[in-house]
Amino acid sequence: VSRDSRIPIARQTEYKVAMMSPAYPIFRVENSNEILPEYLEMWFKRDEFDREAAFIAVGGVRGSMPWNEFSQMQVYVPEIEQQRKIVEAYKIVEDRIKLKRKINDNLGCILDTLFNEIYASLGDDTAVSFEELCSLASSKRVFAEDYCLKGIPFYRGKEITQKKNGELISEPLFISNSHYEALKAKYGVPQIGDILVTAVGTIGNSYMVQKENFYFKDGNIIWLKNFTKEWINYYMYDYMQTAIFRQQLEGICIGSTQTALTIVALSKLKLKVPSDNILKQYYEKSIVIRNVIRANNVEIEHLTLFTQIILSLLSH
Repeated sequence: VSRDSRIPIARQTEYKVAMMSPAYPIFRVENSNEILPEYLEMWFKRDEFDREAAFIAVGGVRGSMPWNEFSQMQVYVPEIEQQRKIVEAYKIVEDRIKLKRKINDNLGCILDTLFNEIYASLGDDTAVSFEELCSLASSKRVFAEDYCLKGIPFYRGKEITQKKNGELISEPLFISNSHYEALKAKYGVPQIGDILVTAVGTIGNSYMVQKENFYFKDGNIIWLKNFTKEWINYYMYDYMQTAIFRQQLEGICIGSTQTALTIVALSKLKLKVPSDNILKQYYEKSIVIRNVIRANNVEIEHLTLFTQIILSLLSH
């Protein structure tokens, strides 16, 4: 069982023959007329299954699931025709999610090409540091005892990455509405068009804020705001999705055991900026593509919720 209380189980579908580490048990369905492998895989994806597995797991920090314990766990097995209907319904939704993700990947490649064409045409004399284009800041500290069961979403680097990818937040955290309002009144909160960049662990994942209320963890995320030029936030955001940005990050991150990106280092990072006329033309192309990507991400979120509903109904 992994440290986030999930037991990862995968069904092999890509190869006729595959090798597996001896650290992991391998098993198969003996009679597919009794239970479909696809249905069993869906059963293992349920949150209820993970909670039961985490409860049974013993030993060490991460915990382990002994095979004899695992084999005693019970599975609700409806009639085979009912299983086929459930699997088919789930597959339709999953295929739609995969399609939307593929479309977004293709649109991202188009944006990357558009950006690189402009960037390659600019001279080094157009390079401007981040601190000349916006303010860079962090949040005010929020302690673990401030978390609550509902209220305003609170994001760490993990959640910013999930938001960027159009994924549902897997382990939501919240702070109270009153705490959020106090932070907002005294220090401000992220606004539409601001950019958040992960600064610890997985570094450099960025998310552009939409019309939403949330707060975020200090030290884990760098907050870009108060942009000095119109449209420049969209240009900077697209720049952060490129290999150019990734390569530059490698030279400014600090640390050996765990690397980190600091506000000071990012503020000194330079990027080439086109004229206002070209910047506007780029924005007009970029925003159309970005809007389609965001619309697809919203649909992906709704479809993902639907898959969770299907999984939650398996035992009923």
